[in-house]
Amino acid sequence: MIVGVPRETKRDEYRVGLLPVGAEELVRAGHTVLLERGAGAGSGLADDAYAAVGATLVSDAAAVFGAAELVVKVKEPQPAELALIRAGQVVFTYFHFAADRRLTEGFLATGATALAYETLRDDRGRLPLLIPMSEVAGRMSIQEGAKYLERPQMGRGILLGGVPGVAPANVLVLGAGTVGANAAKVAAGFGANIALLDTSLERLRYLDDVTPPNIDCLYSDRHTIRERLGWADLVIGSVLIPGARAPHLVERDDLRLMKPGAVIIDVAIDQGGCVATSRPTTHAEPTFIVDDVVHYCVTNMPGAVGRTSTYALCNATLPYVMQLVRRGLPAAARDSPAIRSAVNIHEGRLVQEAVAAAFGLPCDPPPFG
Repeated sequence: MIVGVPRETKRDEYRVGLLPVGAEELVRAGHTVLLERGAGAGSGLADDAYAAVGATLVSDAAAVFGAAELVVKVKEPQPAELALIRAGQVVFTYFHFAADRRLTEGFLATGATALAYETLRDDRGRLPLLIPMSEVAGRMSIQEGAKYLERPQMGRGILLGGVPGVAPANVLVLGAGTVGANAAKVAAGFGANIALLDTSLERLRYLDDVTPPNIDCLYSDRHTIRERLGWADLVIGSVLIPGARAPHLVERDDLRLMKPGAVIIDVAIDQGGCVATSRPTTHAEPTFIVDDVVHYCVTNMPGAVGRTSTYALCNATLPYVMQLVRRGLPAAARDSPAIRSAVNIHEGRLVQEAVAAAFGLPCDPPPFG
């Protein structure tokens, strides 16, 4: 099989979809790897490292998409890439379709197949290709939140951990999944006061047993959220419904409950955001202010730490790439519920119910049984 790895073109995206070791494994198994020159540069991976293990370097994305049967990426195809995708091709990457109708309709028009990292579930119901980036984003959310609480960034002028004689910051984390738990852990290390909210009592009991005493594990309901918004200096939005648009837990009018200069880091922005006033931003222009509240809504947070993120992501994706090239999509999907769960669009037909529901589009039965 011909596997293509293009250079990512989303703004401030420095990850790459395949490590040199992954290219070596594919070549050793008899497959062809086409890598766009410079694809790994943002992660500190030189073209020579790929060429040394047998990958073929090509000059541009058109050469990758023109020949590849399987395209392995990191972020959703950008408009120029959509124009290169062809019917019958398989693209394996993060899509987050439910947050972007234009992308959904654009990909449907290609007649290709979309395998989405974010909906792939393993045999224990986990999201193994989302977890590593959620770990990165959760930890980064506190790093970024601490910076934007500084007064020059229009924050409240608060040091996250405080100092002797001065109270630390209050951090509200909405959602106790992978993002939320990692955010709470890092914030606790800074010495902040944390309220970690979730609707799963089982999850809250577990985290209450294993987290430091400066993390309060609380049941999430409308009253608790509003009460804690007024208490918080920093809010981390980390709610996930796999494949679906994130619910709004913070409404427009709720911002008036917050302190001037408080900061919201909406990590759920890839899926539309869990704060009603959130809108996608970039690393170059990461924040905006609504009602004196700083909003940070970068859609590819892990892209800023490309080397860490690339290794974490590719460690998780390579086994599934190997399954796809070894057997082909139909056979791999029939025998692997995990790969089957990643199929969002198959040959121009939408098969992911959560995406169809987000836009009121027709949904075909899932392929491959």
